[in-house]
Amino acid sequence: MASTAGSRTPRRRRSARARSNAWWRHLAAVAMCVFALFPLVYALSASLSASGSLVGSNQLFATVTDANYRQLFSDPQNPFPRWFLNSMMVSTITAIGTVLMGAAAAYAFSRFRFRGRRQGLMALLIIQMFPQLLAFVAIFLLLFAISEVYPVLGLNSRFGLIAVYLGGALGANTFLMFGFFNTIPRDLDEAATLDGASHAQIYWRMILPLVTPIIVVVGMLSFIASFSDFLLAQIVLQDPRQYTLAVGLYQFVSVEFGADWGVFTAGAVLSALPVVLLFLFLQRYIVAGLTGGAVKG
Repeated sequence: MASTAGSRTPRRRRSARARSNAWWRHLAAVAMCVFALFPLVYALSASLSASGSLVGSNQLFATVTDANYRQLFSDPQNPFPRWFLNSMMVSTITAIGTVLMGAAAAYAFSRFRFRGRRQGLMALLIIQMFPQLLAFVAIFLLLFAISEVYPVLGLNSRFGLIAVYLGGALGANTFLMFGFFNTIPRDLDEAATLDGASHAQIYWRMILPLVTPIIVVVGMLSFIASFSDFLLAQIVLQDPRQYTLAVGLYQFVSVEFGADWGVFTAGAVLSALPVVLLFLFLQRYIVAGLTGGAVKG
């Protein structure tokens, strides 16, 4: 009994010491939350202001009105709901296509041994070193030529923009998924092959369910990147009804002496909701997806 009581005392001391030293962690967490929410509060205050400018934005919530949000949905020349649907369609299709292409490439590099495998991985890595700006002129000329033959995939087309996004879907995404695929033991493939399963059955029914975390991470990163992209969408899309959110909201502040920052921030606040909800819904996969590929290369 004495030895048991003696062993409990050091444990209680260690737990008390741990609780006393944990206060700074909570303080750091609160400070990070305040730092992250600070610009969001300013954006929300500007979206609810009737001034239509950023002058006096330091006076948070001095005036509160929903005029900016009502104008956002009632302006026929700037169809915000259509821009929102365009962005959701483009980003969703891009995310699905990126996952399918990246998973297929990662599975091939991870499971198969073929001539040029190492050179292919190196080529994907080298391509990522070149800045995206170098491809803008080539993309514009290519889409301009395609427009004359097949307008659906040319300039001023949402499907043309999706094709451009999918053209850069490999690379970093393949490397992320490649590392995660390597954590799946090959014994599972061999056992399934002995049971008569084909490569397609192994891939769709066994491997993909096991790599769900990295699939979710790649899909989410692709969705966010295409949802917030401005430069490529500005080059490809020319009709206001085809605009995505980033290009459409820019129209509110592109006029030198007629910028309406109130409506712009209202649109920015609403456009952030899908990304936030997606992150909250998929957060349990994010850590596992980002760290799983680093366990075994």
